[in-house]
Amino acid sequence: MNRFAKDMIRRLLQATFAVALLALPLQAQAGSRIKDIADFEGIRDNMLVGYGLVVGLDGTGDSLTNAPFTRQSLQAMLERFGVNIRDAGTFRTANIAAVMVTATLPPFARHGSRLDVTISTMGDAKSLQGGTLLVTPLLGADGEVYSVAQGAVAISGFRAQGAAAQITRGTPTSGRIANGAIVEREVGFELTSLPVLRLSLKNPDLTTARRVSQAVSTLAGVPTARALDPSTVHIDIPERFRRDIVGFMTEVEQLQVETDQMARVVIDERSGTIVMGPNVRIDTVAIAQGSLTVRITETPQVSQPLPFSPASTAIPGLSGTSAATGSVQVPRIGPDGQPVRNAQGNFVFDTITQAVPGTGTPTIPGSAAGGAQTVVVPRTDIQVDDQNQRRLGVLPRGVSLQELVDGLNALGVGPRDMITILQAIKAAGALQAEIQVM
Repeated sequence: MNRFAKDMIRRLLQATFAVALLALPLQAQAGSRIKDIADFEGIRDNMLVGYGLVVGLDGTGDSLTNAPFTRQSLQAMLERFGVNIRDAGTFRTANIAAVMVTATLPPFARHGSRLDVTISTMGDAKSLQGGTLLVTPLLGADGEVYSVAQGAVAISGFRAQGAAAQITRGTPTSGRIANGAIVEREVGFELTSLPVLRLSLKNPDLTTARRVSQAVSTLAGVPTARALDPSTVHIDIPERFRRDIVGFMTEVEQLQVETDQMARVVIDERSGTIVMGPNVRIDTVAIAQGSLTVRITETPQVSQPLPFSPASTAIPGLSGTSAATGSVQVPRIGPDGQPVRNAQGNFVFDTITQAVPGTGTPTIPGSAAGGAQTVVVPRTDIQVDDQNQRRLGVLPRGVSLQELVDGLNALGVGPRDMITILQAIKAAGALQAEIQVM
């Protein structure tokens, strides 16, 4: 091997070793970022709402007789522009709609920032297509105006109607205005003035809260964080981060923490959905599941006589009336329940003798003249399934989630029956998990 080849191999080994070293920290990291499992208190959104009018609709707006609030709003708006229509009597228009306008004010939104707004009708408007929202103030929970919205409404659906049919796709009575609102008032909140920080866990848990506090204290180098309750972690800002609180919060957000959770089984009985956590365990328990199923199938058959079939000799003694017998051809029915055909494709008939009405008051179907008649012959098939092939299954103590699911599936039960089984195991005290029914 020459010197050039040895040098190339050495470089490849060095590059491989360097890549392996870079991959080690990524593999060692486990759990979730604090950014994904917790929020800093005070950094949150604020909900805004307002009432406004959408104009320019093509006859799909509110009916002023059915929506009095739309009529009053229209009158008040025109009066502000010096137009008096209160003495005009009855007037009609279907090009205006009263709407509710909603938006979300993000944290640290500054003057002049743009927000997306959602428009929803209040009256009997059919569609907001082509409409324009007039200036609408958006209020916060304190009643103050934080933003003002206006602009053309964009909807995701449509509605078309003709003389005998109509079609609707999506929701044409709701729309959005991208960047349709301007922030007029800021929410007073400054990070630099905070003496302490608090983390609020999205899924409260004592173990997770303690792990978060330990991770933050390790980052700061001093025991600066402590868990106050399952959902709150108190953090004293270290002295060396006093001038860079944003940088400290950024480093805290990127910390990796292994989360913990309670053993819980969530059940939605309406849809038959079952969700189980990884910590679900059961004690030794025997399970048997089965139910009685009775299936009744009705397959009526038709006895069709030949055309112009005559009546024959009357037979007395049929419930005190007179009856007659006649020869009737009936289609032959195969084992599959379908009529039998011959090689030429024609139906095969069997000739039978049956009772037909006589001249008295008959008690069987037929005509008073005594002629043959089509008769529907009932055929009933009853099947009983007691599911005796299912046996008693034993699930050992401390099985994992996968073993629990495999054991329940081995019993051949569906989601509905599995819900009942899990509730019965919990009632027996063998299920070491919380059952939450949605």
